Amino acid sequence: MTVAEIEAVAGGYHGDPFRLLGPHRVRKLRGKARWEVRAFLPHAGSVEVLLESGPAPMARKHEHGFFTAQMDGEPAPYRLRADGVEFEDPYRFPPQLSSFDLHLHGEGTHYETYNMLGAHMVEAEGVPGVRFAVWAPNAEVVSVIGDFNRWDSRCHPMRRRDGGVWELFIPHLGEGANYKYQVRSRFQGYTQQKTDPYAFLCEAPPKTASVVARLDRHQWRDASWMEARGATDWLKAPVSVYEVHLESWLRGPDGRPLTYRELAVSLVEYVKRMGFTHIELMPVLEHPFSGSWGYQVIGYFAPTSRFGPPEDFMEFVDSCHQAGIGVILDWVPAHFPKDAHGLAWFDGTALYEHEDPRKGEHRDWGTLIFNYGRHEVREFLISSALFWLRKYHIDGLRVDAVASMLYLDYSRQPGEWAPNQFGGNENLEAIDFLRRFNELAHAEPGAITVAEESTAFSGVSRPVYLNGLGFTMKWNMGWMHDMLHYFSLDPVHRKHHHNDITFSLLYAFSENFVLPVSHDEVVHGKRSLLGKMPGDEWRRFANARAFLAYMYTHPGKKLYFMGCEIGQYAEWDHDSQVQWELVAFEPHRGLQSLVRELNRIYRLYPALYEVDYHYSGFEWVDFRDVEQSVISFLRFAANRGDFLLVCCNFTPVVRRNYLVGVPAEGFYEEVLNTDSAYFGGSNVGNAGGVSSRPVPHHEWKHSIPVTLPPLAVVVFRKR
Repeated sequence: MTVAEIEAVAGGYHGDPFRLLGPHRVRKLRGKARWEVRAFLPHAGSVEVLLESGPAPMARKHEHGFFTAQMDGEPAPYRLRADGVEFEDPYRFPPQLSSFDLHLHGEGTHYETYNMLGAHMVEAEGVPGVRFAVWAPNAEVVSVIGDFNRWDSRCHPMRRRDGGVWELFIPHLGEGANYKYQVRSRFQGYTQQKTDPYAFLCEAPPKTASVVARLDRHQWRDASWMEARGATDWLKAPVSVYEVHLESWLRGPDGRPLTYRELAVSLVEYVKRMGFTHIELMPVLEHPFSGSWGYQVIGYFAPTSRFGPPEDFMEFVDSCHQAGIGVILDWVPAHFPKDAHGLAWFDGTALYEHEDPRKGEHRDWGTLIFNYGRHEVREFLISSALFWLRKYHIDGLRVDAVASMLYLDYSRQPGEWAPNQFGGNENLEAIDFLRRFNELAHAEPGAITVAEESTAFSGVSRPVYLNGLGFTMKWNMGWMHDMLHYFSLDPVHRKHHHNDITFSLLYAFSENFVLPVSHDEVVHGKRSLLGKMPGDEWRRFANARAFLAYMYTHPGKKLYFMGCEIGQYAEWDHDSQVQWELVAFEPHRGLQSLVRELNRIYRLYPALYEVDYHYSGFEWVDFRDVEQSVISFLRFAANRGDFLLVCCNFTPVVRRNYLVGVPAEGFYEEVLNTDSAYFGGSNVGNAGGVSSRPVPHHEWKHSIPVTLPPLAVVVFRKR
């Protein structure tokens, strides 16, 4: 022990504190070992070592609080007493992480890294406390700071282990302790306080500290749901998703967002009553800026504390499952924000991101891109995904901005990006990461993954073994844009854009599609769903009803954003709430009733969901009636004798005795009419159904003369 080393400890820049602090054998005297206990306690006046033989005073060796005491023989587990307060010495405990864990972490295959890194309440040599561990390979010193040491980075420097992992066990520290890591880099004098990347809980923004938390308090009651989920083929099951931004779905009388436990009652009850099969949550992973809607994540293992602690979020998920509702979580592995306390420039180097700005930055979003070629980064992200599936029983992950991950030139001009090793624009490292992520996610029984991907990249929802990316499903962004463009047109012009509503069937079975009307389509001047519709109020609501019915009868799973189901006039405002007061008025209440009925018949009739991803589940009856903007088609269940006939009239003109060919004779019951007065329509229809006639039409031997209501969809089922 040199004077320079003592100065380094006192100054907070000694990179190997365990070489100096704690118990050390210093020499032998008359054949007997001589030991010295050393402690750095900058806020202490006097310090003693408490041994079995009694207290031994420690001498101050440095004015800032470096103390030593010598004794004969190795000290048995001892305690320290400073200014009358007894405590355990963190520097008397051996390393806590196994070499095997460190080896797996270094090769990027430790997919439960959340059990290794972060803050964990454990026991060491029978002493309870918290084990801290963080990856910072280019750090010179990493210290744990928090309320418990007055945020003094000199008090608890960590031990460096293989692979650039730092660890420290702090005895008798418990749940609820606020902490960060003070990282001092080997480069350019960089020093920064960092939030724990593996923290299970963070302070509510704008505060930024991590919080020691336990995840074993909640007693799960969803065993039957989890068992049934594992036995379900979701590609052949009804999936209608209600996309929710928790902070702005509903607010309390005082304007505050609801808590997880309040949402576990109100939101779950509403979604169940409306008949949706799933809730999709816009990111609830901890994020510093509410204006990012959660898409700029800091805490990849922490549900945001805006709405409550982790066990409350578990209660929310549990309540969904007990109500028969699945939970899909928006997950963001594409980018992360530049906030100083986050992942950016974590140890004074581009640790999680690419150092090359041509690969490492999204200029459009002001965020950084993960380095998918680095073992530990891939492991971090995959561990996060599996963490939510395993610890929180999440049923699926919707992966945001997949297109930006797949292409090196995404939203970049020539010269602003670097090609891959073969000269192409594909991000090969990101593609490999997504494939491995999907393989491991699908190993969880019944879990699904959904890609938000807007390009023509092939095989997004095809298995990895068939050279696909491995997602369960993919958002059909093309369908969404074509349909919203078509329905925004005045009906008199729709005949000139007839291909907008038919084009999607040319590629409908090339991927496992979800038909979305997402939050991105009802914000930033794009107008609400109702606001996109032309005409007076009656026509706008009729158009909205026809749009939703066509969506539910078109091949593909369904998703749309909160507020669309009641015909909200205003665009979505993340600082407000859905305009629930509108349901006091009949048109809005009628649209809401239609959505509830659509969900009911969608789940009732297998023809609407069993064969979504193969051409045998769909057949055109007629798509050529361009002048009248009418289309008709069939949807088949796995049993082709079970089918539905769908007729759509996208003009405000009633069409009576409109002849439609049918594949079999019989009575065709009208099971849905969006023009029903119950939904706010004009009540034009077919009096419950119509019998077929032996009049050949549309290549079939029988046909039915139907009445097509204005701006409406009617659905028939042969009894």
